[in-house]
Amino acid sequence: MALEKFRVALIQMSCGPEPEQNLDKALSRVAEAAGRGVQVVCLPELFQTQYFCQREDHSLFDLAEPIPGPTTQKLSAAARAHGVVIIASLFEKRAPGVFHNTAATFDSNGALRGIYRKMHIPDDPLYYEKFYFTPGDLGFRALETSVGRLGTLVCWDQWYPEGARLTALQGASVLFYPTAIGWHPAEKAEFGVAQHDAWRTIQRAHAIANGVYVAVVNRVGFETGNVRGKSAPGQGLEFWGGSFFCDPFGRVLAEASQDHEEIVVGDVDFKALEDVRRNWPFLRDRRIDAYGLITNRLID
Repeated sequence: MALEKFRVALIQMSCGPEPEQNLDKALSRVAEAAGRGVQVVCLPELFQTQYFCQREDHSLFDLAEPIPGPTTQKLSAAARAHGVVIIASLFEKRAPGVFHNTAATFDSNGALRGIYRKMHIPDDPLYYEKFYFTPGDLGFRALETSVGRLGTLVCWDQWYPEGARLTALQGASVLFYPTAIGWHPAEKAEFGVAQHDAWRTIQRAHAIANGVYVAVVNRVGFETGNVRGKSAPGQGLEFWGGSFFCDPFGRVLAEASQDHEEIVVGDVDFKALEDVRRNWPFLRDRRIDAYGLITNRLID
């Protein structure tokens, strides 16, 4: 019998300086979410640490782990124990000198269904990710799980319609976006409202354009990139929370605050997805014969 609905949970959490404590907190939140009857749990981007990319520090490569590795073993065990799918954003050590920002998907029986390596890597003040992460080389992926096909992209990917489209075309019913985004304190008063609104709007647009649910999970709190007592210089970042879940027409069904830890819960309804796509058949009416130039950097 085909699944009619399933429930997702987004774990909006703050992150402290000790990776082991952050992992313990995340596993505790997974257990709490499972107790609320969810089938899929998604954690924020790089949840095991404060956002360390606020500085360039070679010693921080020691935080990375292989996949599979010690952390994936714990996540797999939690997925199996609670009978839930877990999506977890990890700092992957692939080989000496080659590291990725990677989302791993564990099925409800604990099996690792696959990984997605972040494709778009930012390089902005206090977001020095190009120093740490090799761009993903697996492409955009929808992975088969016990609740159907799920797509995961990571943070900076959320600004690119191409990634959302290619993942949705593979049959994903939900696009998950583990995220670490916030305000520079000096810019918040002038640009903060517009920045948050743009972030929320672009992801709602992915839901509408592709007829899929979109689930966005951000961290919350002020961070200086403190990892085991060593912080980055500068003013730090205020992560704006605001995790949200929207339906295939972009309607926000559940949304977190901007300053508290919360678990956001929402239902994926396959009938509602079908109804939206029948009435707004954007995928049907695509002119795939006319899009070849999209692979150009610019059209001169």
